[in-house]
Amino acid sequence: MSDDTPETGLPGELQTEGTTRRRALMLGAVGASAIISIRPALAQTQASILTCEIPVPDPARRGSYIAADGKLVPAGTPGAFAPATRPFKGQDVKRALSGGQLPGVDYERNRAYTNYIRRLQSGTSGFTCFASLQMPRG
Repeated sequence: MSDDTPETGLPGELQTEGTTRRRALMLGAVGASAIISIRPALAQTQASILTCEIPVPDPARRGSYIAADGKLVPAGTPGAFAPATRPFKGQDVKRALSGGQLPGVDYERNRAYTNYIRRLQSGTSGFTCFASLQMPRG
């Protein structure tokens, strides 16, 4: 057997140029169908990311206020903000994290709420939505 002719993996069988070309075409067809099936899934994922919700704070800590640095503090703490009246949509959070404003809040409250969102950890309501917003899109 010559060194420049690869084996097909089957005992006693050599790969010819036609076999190599055919295999490449088959792999290309598989790759193309994978791309066609992945694109709708990515579009659906993108849509769900924009409509997912992040409560501020999460329901388990609903009685807490949010300090300017995003930490949860006891209700009534001076300089802290009451919880948001409704969860924020992913698209609103994405805009706010890019320097925009959350709907219905002033500058200081916006800063505290976005700081809270940036501090979300696994297991906290809204974390999965926040983590999805951080994923690069291609």
